[in-house]
Amino acid sequence: MSLSLSRPLAFFDLETTGLRIGKDRIVQIGIVRLLPDGTRETWESLVDPEMAIPPDATKVHGIRDEDVVGAPKLEDIAASVIHKLSNCDLSGFNCIRFDVPFLTEELLRVDHHWNTADARIVDVARVYHRMEPRDLSAAVRFYLDQDHSGAHNALADVEATADVLIAQLKKYDALKGDVDFLGELSGDLNRPPDPAGKLRYDDKRRVIVPFGKHAGKAIEDLVHSDPGYLKWMLGNDFPPGTLAVIRGIIERVQA
Repeated sequence: MSLSLSRPLAFFDLETTGLRIGKDRIVQIGIVRLLPDGTRETWESLVDPEMAIPPDATKVHGIRDEDVVGAPKLEDIAASVIHKLSNCDLSGFNCIRFDVPFLTEELLRVDHHWNTADARIVDVARVYHRMEPRDLSAAVRFYLDQDHSGAHNALADVEATADVLIAQLKKYDALKGDVDFLGELSGDLNRPPDPAGKLRYDDKRRVIVPFGKHAGKAIEDLVHSDPGYLKWMLGNDFPPGTLAVIRGIIERVQA
């Protein structure tokens, strides 16, 4: 089974100073755009995280403070990154849980909004773990019969991830080569509406508050029934991505 695309599928990977969304910073971004005609466009950049890179993070990806001296800050390349990922479906390895929310939150931190609501997300890790529960290096060995020598380099990881997905489609007859099927298999529609996962969807795909006295109530209803509660949320210490979702709903309801 080959991969059938109606628009580009953008694979991307981040190397970071740590795993705390909203706290840690990006040190490298790698992007591979797989086009409907089968060709690929690649792009990667080191990123100045504007903080010291912890030794434990360097042990993972090998990037040191001196490696990012002179590298662009995220705010310098944010518009370019969004442009490369716009009008694409998205893919990566463990991207639903980590890369997508991490990048969304970081872009908001530098005043750039990246809207992924209309994108299907194919998480190659979840497809892989459904079929063969292991990590990326094991996936490369299993599907490509080679060692993943560039592990934890953003561009090498994302190139390998794209190759693994193509090999998965060839190996499993049960897989369909369209992004809707693969996104459903990845569980991409189960992701929360905000990067940090503070909010939830109800069965009508309305954004709800999952905590406090209004637990389970839709934010769009609270705009009229208890606007003071939403004002309290906007003034509280929620992540920027969560606040952006709440503001967007308020603006839409009041328009």
